[in-house]
Amino acid sequence: MSDWDITSIGLVLIGSSITAAGIIIAAIILGISITIAPFLLLTTAVLVVLSAMLILFNREPEQQT
Repeated sequence: MSDWDITSIGLVLIGSSITAAGIIIAAIILGISITIAPFLLLTTAVLVVLSAMLILFNREPEQQT
């Protein structure tokens, strides 16, 4: 990877958001009481949507040959 662009940042953000949401859900399943879990899950869902928009809308148009 040569440079960090908006698409690369979006990919890192979506991956880390999904991982964080999985860890929160696993903690809830294991019975750990997390008082702000709904807020954290909502925040990760918003980050996933925003990073998906970064990835989709920043693609360069493919060159036609």
